Amino acid sequence: MKTTIDNIYNKSRRQDEKKLKIWKYAGLMLTYKCSAACEFCYYHCSPQKKGLMPIKTAIEIWQSLTMMAGDRALVHITGGEPFLYFDHMLELLRKASEAGLKGPDHIETNASWATGTSVIKKRLKALDQAGMNLLKISFDPFHAEYISRENVIRLAETAKAILGPDKVLIRWEKHLQPPCCPDDNCNREDLYRKALQVEPCRFTGRAARTLAGLVADKTIEQLKEYSCHQTYLDTKGVHIDPYGNVFSGLCSGIIVGNVIERPLHEIWQAFDPDTHPFISMLAKGGPAGLIDSAEALGYKILPAYASKCHLCTDIRQFFFDIGEHKSIIGPWDCYT
Repeated sequence: MKTTIDNIYNKSRRQDEKKLKIWKYAGLMLTYKCSAACEFCYYHCSPQKKGLMPIKTAIEIWQSLTMMAGDRALVHITGGEPFLYFDHMLELLRKASEAGLKGPDHIETNASWATGTSVIKKRLKALDQAGMNLLKISFDPFHAEYISRENVIRLAETAKAILGPDKVLIRWEKHLQPPCCPDDNCNREDLYRKALQVEPCRFTGRAARTLAGLVADKTIEQLKEYSCHQTYLDTKGVHIDPYGNVFSGLCSGIIVGNVIERPLHEIWQAFDPDTHPFISMLAKGGPAGLIDSAEALGYKILPAYASKCHLCTDIRQFFFDIGEHKSIIGPWDCYT
């Protein structure tokens, strides 16, 4: 098990200074492929996307995280839609158990596959036996464009009967009550705007492109007050995509390392937000710190932004489109 002093950034800090936290959770993005293409998706997932994390890679991540955080290590399975590759996911859980790793903290799904109780029962019983701790079902006005309310209700009710109510979470259950989706005779933009007022959204990925404009009310001058230094220090975990790319917290599309090239615990040990290419600019000046270099290459400032994440994503999208910072701003799936 690692201690904070094992990280290169922390070694240079005084005892009273803030340290980089040990990563204790990892979201394994099994795939970018999804049965939906939700407007808020942080990762631009869709039915057209690909990628499938090899079981060997997932197990190595799991082991590396456990090496870092010990019993506090938490792994969850996400995507895309991981149930599109159910057999692969089930085999991963079985291999993790054989390796002595505790089961996943939770598995996320949009319930698109839950078209009948027989398939639900078969799959959930198998996952339960393989060590799944919690089933997390996502539903909101954005998912409702693609996934039927009936699927979500069917999955939730069946799951509670099989797993027990404490092992099933609907995020967010209140949206199961109409009006919740555009076909409920609601104005689409008004519905989305109301949803954004009550639910958190980072405005990264597709959300920055399609939703942020609905609530954009901050000028560049206002956003210059925000730094990202504390965000990187306080992040307690990572998301890792099917190709091994590591994203700090929910900062999709900013690659801080790749587990194919280097184990996760070594990426954490070597991670220094003050010296890391590109991230140091964010850490010191926030997304507004990227503006000068972006404008020099032709970036046009928008009249208003929804948040610092919107500004960051918009600038990164510009850099991606012109091929700047290729080793860090990626992969393709997060920007197209």
